Order: sequence, then C-alpha cells, then structure tokens
Amino acid sequence: MVLIHDLRKLDQMELLKFYGKDIQELDFEPWLEGKPESLRPIARKWFEVIQNVGADVQVIFHDNYPIGCVEEAPFTYINAFSKHVNVGFFYGVDLPDPAGLLEGTGKRMRHIKLKPELHNQDKHIYNLITWAYEDIKARLLTQ
Repeated sequence: MVLIHDLRKLDQMELLKFYGKDIQELDFEPWLEGKPESLRPIARKWFEVIQNVGADVQVIFHDNYPIGCVEEAPFTYINAFSKHVNVGFFYGVDLPDPAGLLEGTGKRMRHIKLKPELHNQDKHIYNLITWAYEDIKARLLTQ
C-alpha cells in the first residue's frame, strides 16, 4: 500500500526532528538487557525491522528508548515496559490500520501493545512500520 498525502496539509505541519542534545548516547543491547527477559525477543524483533526498513534509517535514543528516524525525523519507536512492548508511530493517526491494532488518543501518535502471551499479527505490524517509513519520507519532501 502506498500512502497518498495531501501535500498542502503536510506542508503546513511542522516536522519533529531530533538533533544534538536531544539524542542520548545509549546502545540497544545494554538497553535491552535492562528490560524483562520475556519481552526481549519481541523488542529485538521489531527493533530489527525498524532498523532495516530502509537504507536511510538512523536509530537514535531519546527519552531512554530507541527511535527510528530518517534525516533526524522520527517515524517509529520501541519501548518495553513490565508486561508489554510498545511499537509506536509518531504520525500514527495518519496511517491506515485495517487490522485495528493502533491505540491512543493523542493528536498524532499511536502505538501497538505487544505481549508475549498474545498472537501479535506480525504481517500487520510489519506493514504499519513500512507505511510509517513511507509516510515520513513523504513528509520530508514537503520540508
């Protein structure tokens, strides 16, 4: 699925970008080791998908969790809590969600809660990450 945007709408929206002091000097492996053991495989799996969704993806840490960016503009993140992993989308409100996985009521962000004991609909999550990547690339074209 290719996302088609109203470029006038995107041009009016200021794009979030992370620079310099916004970026923490953290590495994924030590971060992951500090998370519940049962959640580590889930976090690793989706971190790797985010990291490899496009050749221009940069992974940074901000607010103590890894974020996938293109040209300093974030599109998705991973965070692990005590009982679930979030895969979050910075502009998730604009993403198609045919499986109804996205949660949240904020102005732009949405997330998916993944738990070890639940079937996590991998294809739909992969599609959302891919669409979020395509979405941020389209947004960058308007800047």
